Amino acid sequence: MLWRYFFRRVRLLILALVFVAIAAPEWPAFGDEAHQLDALVGQRHFDFLVWEVNAAFAKAEAALTREHTYWDETQRRQRVFDYLALLQEIRELDGQIEQIYVDPDVTDPDAVAAAAQAALGQKRAELVDMQPMAEAIIQDQVADVLRDEEFALLKQAWPPVMMHMTPLPTILIVSPRDRIDRIYGIPLKHGLSIPEREALETAVFNQLNLSALVVPIGGLGVYPSMIMETSNLNWLAEVTAHEWAHVWMGPFPISLHYATDAQVRTMNETTASIVGTEIGTAVIKRFYPELVPPPPEPPVPAAPDERLAFDFRAEMAQTRVRTDELLAAGDIEGAEAYMEERRTFFVENGYNMRKINQAYFAFYGAYADEPGATGADPVGPLVQEARALSPSLKAFLQMMAPVNSLSELEDAVAELKADR
Repeated sequence: MLWRYFFRRVRLLILALVFVAIAAPEWPAFGDEAHQLDALVGQRHFDFLVWEVNAAFAKAEAALTREHTYWDETQRRQRVFDYLALLQEIRELDGQIEQIYVDPDVTDPDAVAAAAQAALGQKRAELVDMQPMAEAIIQDQVADVLRDEEFALLKQAWPPVMMHMTPLPTILIVSPRDRIDRIYGIPLKHGLSIPEREALETAVFNQLNLSALVVPIGGLGVYPSMIMETSNLNWLAEVTAHEWAHVWMGPFPISLHYATDAQVRTMNETTASIVGTEIGTAVIKRFYPELVPPPPEPPVPAAPDERLAFDFRAEMAQTRVRTDELLAAGDIEGAEAYMEERRTFFVENGYNMRKINQAYFAFYGAYADEPGATGADPVGPLVQEARALSPSLKAFLQMMAPVNSLSELEDAVAELKADR
């Protein structure tokens, strides 16, 4: 009797497992698109908690010492230059080590790279010691310019400028195939190889019928702001201000639907880009005037038969417009074939682009302070017009803060024109 009872229970268990295998994809927890996407990403998620804890310790260390506040401007500038020079040395060493491991003529890369690896470890340790002070100096310099623009509370820049340079996560951007629309943006851990990125994008395409692209980023609007490691001081000042603008806009309507509304996202990113460019340029002019770029050369008239230079932005804008037309006509496969054809065209002209798809435009189309991947979207030009009509950077941000739709943006710009 016992064996009959045992086999009956085993049979019921097998039937239950078969039912789960058949029905689970239809259950909300398993059939939900976001859940399936999360399962595909798996262990590649970026751990924000660990990053925030490490960044908080670094900021606390700088706040406790504050040694740089007693230095003169020459000493402060030198500390920043020393830090960035060391960072450049580290990047060069990284490149040398990578080259050793990809060289087919090197039979024992571990032995060949041992000395460089030891030097890299030593320089990384030095960088960790220098980083809090260098970051604090750059933060203070950006804050000084922001105070001049009247972004201050009790004579301090508000919100406080806080950033931390670090190897950045990448972002998995996901768009529907029948239109360009960022429906998911998932931070991934740093260091994913190209084959890993390709495999994830392909899995999203094949299993969810969605367009996907893993993209690099230059910064992330957490707090402290997450900034890519760079030895380019002009870029660093600009991105620090850009990410600060995201923090400033955080409590306002312009940020409320950032993740779900493409037009609001474009407003937000374009506004932050304008702030970053203006504040970053002012920081360099005041504290590092030798790094101010020279004025552009006057255009030289081309000979009638001279071949025109390749215009990346114009070509990309053309690509976006035609892609939108094909998708609007319901020709998804035609649009994807066209984007691949254009990608090959860009590569032939010196732009090594791994992939152009709906997700590509869903990400890069949000940064509309300059023409390019936005196609016929009116949001970017309207934001630029709003800045041109505003008497100051603060007035511009205050005007943009309550805007939460294209119609509200159009009304705000019309009001600015009427007041002139």
